[in-house]
Amino acid sequence: MLARQIEFTPELESSVERIISEVVSNGDEAVLTFTREFDGVDLTPEQLVVTPDELDRAARCADPALIEVIQAAADNIRRFHENQKRADWSVDDGDGVTLGKRIVPIERVGLLVPGASAPLFSTLLMAAIPAKIAGCSHIAVATPPQADGDIHPAVLAAAKIAGVDRVYRAFGAQAVAALAFGTQTFTPVDKLAGPGHPVVQIAKKKVFGRVDIDMVAGPSEIVVVADHTANSRHVAADMLSQAEHGSGYEAAVCVTPDPNIAAAVSDELRRQLADLSHREDAERALSRYGAIVITKDLGEAVDLVNEIAPEHVEMIVEDPWELQKGVRHAGAVFLGPASSEPVGDYFAGTNHILPTAGAARYASSVGVDTFLKDISIVSYTNERLRKSAGAIIQMAEAEGLDGHANAIRVRLQTPEDE
Repeated sequence: MLARQIEFTPELESSVERIISEVVSNGDEAVLTFTREFDGVDLTPEQLVVTPDELDRAARCADPALIEVIQAAADNIRRFHENQKRADWSVDDGDGVTLGKRIVPIERVGLLVPGASAPLFSTLLMAAIPAKIAGCSHIAVATPPQADGDIHPAVLAAAKIAGVDRVYRAFGAQAVAALAFGTQTFTPVDKLAGPGHPVVQIAKKKVFGRVDIDMVAGPSEIVVVADHTANSRHVAADMLSQAEHGSGYEAAVCVTPDPNIAAAVSDELRRQLADLSHREDAERALSRYGAIVITKDLGEAVDLVNEIAPEHVEMIVEDPWELQKGVRHAGAVFLGPASSEPVGDYFAGTNHILPTAGAARYASSVGVDTFLKDISIVSYTNERLRKSAGAIIQMAEAEGLDGHANAIRVRLQTPEDE
């Protein structure tokens, strides 16, 4: 578990490079070819973009009860992320120097929303709403078509609720390349964000530099810290909620100082697996990255959490608020027995696009900051430049950069009224 990394085979890397190259060379034609090959859907160039009428129709055709909860979830996500907005700032030292930052949105963003096995409208909300709050002027979504060529109505309804500007019927490496480089139909973007299978993550790595990316995301992870107060049924259910995702590489770990809880969780896992619709997927994941660890105390349990740096941490303990203070490396922490991880996946408002495979040691969830950038502001008066010129020239000459030094000297030689 501690050695867990996001690794890709050379064969897969080579395949993705070929797809990207084809899209760069052949544009829409390549996107359509690979969509036919990988998704089994034959589209025309005109069908690559979902029309406004289709968005409106989806909103009308989707299950009204589902639309209601999607809207409620969107409201929660918006409320949470509104608190992440940053303002411009500047500081004047009173002696001729003003420094500051302007906070500006990334103009064009492309959001990747998986949908081959399930319509992940929740992921669309998690990516699009922060981008909208940031002020991005063009928000595009790429999501795979269903067998009939349509996008699931719930996904399109979520796009409308979130304020997405364009939805493309494409996914995989071909969509990543099309968004990064542009085609006859795809408007090139400045940043890509969102999860996806390994091919999508490799493609994001390959186009980084041409565009920015949020992260390279791997399979889902959960570490449940449990003490004697924990309900073993809850712990096992939450572990399986992540193990069932389908790649077979998800991680689900229980860490507890109580041997009785450890034994009870083990029994519950076996019992609940028998009734799980994705039993084989969950069993494969648990055989690779499933564990129940008995520690000497809760302090050691938190130390292990920090070593793993998991995507999700649950603390089903007597005093979760106190214990969570020791967690330094995690994507999200869920406190108390009612705060099951799926609460955050869908409804609480926090973001579920989180760092995995130990990346929580240095990375954070997708949020408003993901779609913002800073521009530094520097303003010197002539008088202050003259005071600082000697230091600047000395530093430039010490680095052997005469042009830098000269840019200051010519100003010293120029009358202030010129």
